[in-house]
Amino acid sequence: MLRTRIRISLLVLTAVSLTACSAATADDARPPATASPDTPAKVTVAPPAAGRPMTVTASGGTLARVKVVDGEGGELAGRTAAGGGTWTSDRKAAPGTSYTVEVTARSAGGKETTSRSTHAVPEADTVNKLTLAPGKNTTVGIAQPLSIVFDRPVKNKADVERQLKVTTSNATEGSWGWLTDYSGKDRVDWRPREYWKPGTKVTLEATLDGTDSGGSGGWFVRDYRTGFTVSDQAQVVKVDLDTKKLTVQRDGRTVRTIPVSGGTPGGDKRSWRGTAVLMAKEGTINMNSETVGLGDAYDKMVDYSMRLTWSGMYAHAAPWNAAYFGRANKSSGCIGMSTEQARSFYDLVRPGDPFEIKGEDTKGTVAEGNGYGAWNVSWSAWQAKSALR
Repeated sequence: MLRTRIRISLLVLTAVSLTACSAATADDARPPATASPDTPAKVTVAPPAAGRPMTVTASGGTLARVKVVDGEGGELAGRTAAGGGTWTSDRKAAPGTSYTVEVTARSAGGKETTSRSTHAVPEADTVNKLTLAPGKNTTVGIAQPLSIVFDRPVKNKADVERQLKVTTSNATEGSWGWLTDYSGKDRVDWRPREYWKPGTKVTLEATLDGTDSGGSGGWFVRDYRTGFTVSDQAQVVKVDLDTKKLTVQRDGRTVRTIPVSGGTPGGDKRSWRGTAVLMAKEGTINMNSETVGLGDAYDKMVDYSMRLTWSGMYAHAAPWNAAYFGRANKSSGCIGMSTEQARSFYDLVRPGDPFEIKGEDTKGTVAEGNGYGAWNVSWSAWQAKSALR
């Protein structure tokens, strides 16, 4: 009996051993199948979204070349990451733009294949636009800032400011500053630390296409470029309302002195003080006191009008005040002079010239958004108005 039990146990053990071995086959002993080195790399273009860079990836190989072109033939530059598996555009995709993506990928074995595809970004629901000053290719005075007024609100000020690049011919130190324009719109100005050096050349590259204003402001759907040159003469207009005298200095030398009459003391007709910048030479215009909150004080055509603020302060011919030039301030806030003096002065000045105005009885300092009043803000305070500080 004992021998029989041992034999049965051995038979069972042998059967179990055979069963365990029979579960493995020759195919199972081979390593997992791998793709052939010549299998083309798989290329994936991520669906483009407005305000985000475009990305292209390759699996089973690397990216040899990537070219992205918009509907107008402009190339969207980018770079391939280390390892060659991912390409990312330098700039963001813009709303309402169709991009053609041409990719050459290299397999693990070195075989190259090229594919092409087109991808459209949906149109923007709301578009933001802007107005640039000064005008392109103009020559301006030494106090003229770069100024951008936006049609719609800008919430993402830092994102917008990053896309604004100012280049000067002499490495001028300057800063952007955000403010509210006299119209109530968002505005950003770039001013030098001090008046421009004569002859400076200035260029602005606003690469805003594909940038979101944030909030209800909408998207920018184009880039902007402008440039101007600063006059080769440093001209400053000094207005002393106490002595009722205007002096033109050029490169530190007095070239013209004109008797004037400023705003009437003691009320709303007083002039502003501080540094104003000549915004435009408007020639003969109609001036109506109702447009500046002075009731029906005047409504007349005025010659040789030179705008200094949005609120209505001008330098101009004022022959009706001839008895007061150099003697008393009797205007409704402007700086008046004889027609003859105004004619020659009009020819002498240019937009961007600073008017440094002082006087004991004035109604305050020209605000930064009331024309170009940034020069009335200290340099440190102006720098603090940048969204990137």
